[in-house]
Amino acid sequence: MPATPSPAVPSRSPLPAFRGRIGPDARSGHYAVPGRYRLHLSSSCPHCLAIAVTHGLLGLDEVLPVTLLPAVPDEPDGGYSALRPLYEAGCHRYPGPAAAPVLSDAWTGRIVSNHTPDILSDLARRFGDGGPGRPVLYPRGAEGEIEAVARLCGHGIDDAAQRAGRADATAAERESALGTLLRALNTLEWRLASQEYVLGGEPTAADVRLWVALVHLDVVHRRHLDAAAVHRVAAHRHLWSYARRLAAHPAFGPRLDLDGMARRHRAQCRGLEAAGAALGIVDWTAHTHDGFRTETV
Repeated sequence: MPATPSPAVPSRSPLPAFRGRIGPDARSGHYAVPGRYRLHLSSSCPHCLAIAVTHGLLGLDEVLPVTLLPAVPDEPDGGYSALRPLYEAGCHRYPGPAAAPVLSDAWTGRIVSNHTPDILSDLARRFGDGGPGRPVLYPRGAEGEIEAVARLCGHGIDDAAQRAGRADATAAERESALGTLLRALNTLEWRLASQEYVLGGEPTAADVRLWVALVHLDVVHRRHLDAAAVHRVAAHRHLWSYARRLAAHPAFGPRLDLDGMARRHRAQCRGLEAAGAALGIVDWTAHTHDGFRTETV
């Protein structure tokens, strides 16, 4: 006699998606109009930092205002109470965290998008890519390379550095993750040994993604690595020289909130500090003096 199958365990419903896009004209619904949209960013969040840097590179202060949220979320689920009305305008009793980043529409009082890659692309393509004095962040034909660099940063730097510093991992697991991290850094070191930017002679969205990954590697993930690992990471001299050079650019370094990043890390991380915490690679404080124009909530 066949066994009676166990009742299926209901899966949690996926959160509603906010994936609106800015189109080329009025037929798109959301289209580029100065002052219509607003960015809601927390400077301690790496996704928000990438958007803030892109906003600065494209010179969008007068076109697309920014509201700066606290470094540490004020709701238990990691969301922001200031963003809750926007989330609930798009989904009654929204069940997830009211998280940043958010691109909102002042005409409707609703969220356009909270998906970082889409926001980055739309800022560049619809609000100023290639305008006077502005870089072309998504050059035609380079989309695949930009996505490949983003994947390398995500898996090879962000995820690998986090796994390499996990206190509950075995020594073999940490060494394997460190190997993944070093291979990613070696790939990027090789590129930057012979060219100024990741894809060649001009900055692109790939540079924004890589620079943010390097900032968080040094400021956050390094704190959980041992001294030997930090020395191996710091040995990529072309890569860290590149990071310093970009930090000196007014669209990069002044967007950093080192104190906020430290407070967010302390609030969210339960790992143990290692010897690498005392071995900073870049003096980021030399480039954080100006800030950028925002409205703070």
